[in-house]
Order: sequence, then structure tokens, then C-alpha cells
Amino acid sequence: MASDAPVPGSTLPPAPDRAPGAAGAHARILAEITGMLVEIVGDEFLLAEEVSMGTTLNDDLALESIEFVALAERLHERYGADVDLMGFLAEKDMEAILAMSLGDLVTHIGRVAHRSPAGSGGAAAHTVTAG
Repeated sequence: MASDAPVPGSTLPPAPDRAPGAAGAHARILAEITGMLVEIVGDEFLLAEEVSMGTTLNDDLALESIEFVALAERLHERYGADVDLMGFLAEKDMEAILAMSLGDLVTHIGRVAHRSPAGSGGAAAHTVTAG
């Protein structure tokens, strides 16, 4: 699957819009989340890791609670109120939260954005810049 390819923390994948169907949407969402994470945890940290759909928020990225809140805010700004990270996490038990990968989050966003007209562009399109 094309969406499993690593995305370096400081760059976006080349032309994800050209990838077919869900794989293209997932690659775009992963790139956007990666950009948000660069803003939250810093470019230096993500450059040390290759970010992919299998990257876990706890073990691989070691996100702290304040960083989850910051990510939730950015997701809300980009995708609208329907993408509620805290609500998504509330549906999971502690083990599932600790094991959650970026792929889980990407799939959730893709599913919610597909159902919601606001999800296609979000409240305000989020421009991803690295660095």
C-alpha cells in the first residue's frame, strides 16, 4: 500500500493527490498530520524518526498530554469539529490509546472527513510548513 511509505518529518511526499483513491487521501492526511507534529514537537525530533502509518504516538513519538491537546487543536482547525481527537481517544481503553498509530488517526480522519462536507476542506485550510 502506497500510504505505508515513510514520510520524512520535514518534507511532504511528492504529489499525494495523484495516488489513487483512499491511498491518496491517506497519504495527504498523513503528510498534513506530519506537518502539524513538526510544528508541535519540533523538526529536530521528527527528523530522527521516519514517520509512517505505523508510527505510534506513544512509543515512537512519545507525545505528552499537552502535545495531544495541541494536535487536537490543529486537527480541529484543519478538518473541523467532526474530527474530535479527544472524543476519538475517549472511545478507546488505555491499552488502545498507548498503541495508537498515525495510521489509526489517518483512517479515523479519512472516515470522518468522507462523511462530512466540512471535512473536505476544514474550517480553514491548514498550510503545512516544515521548519
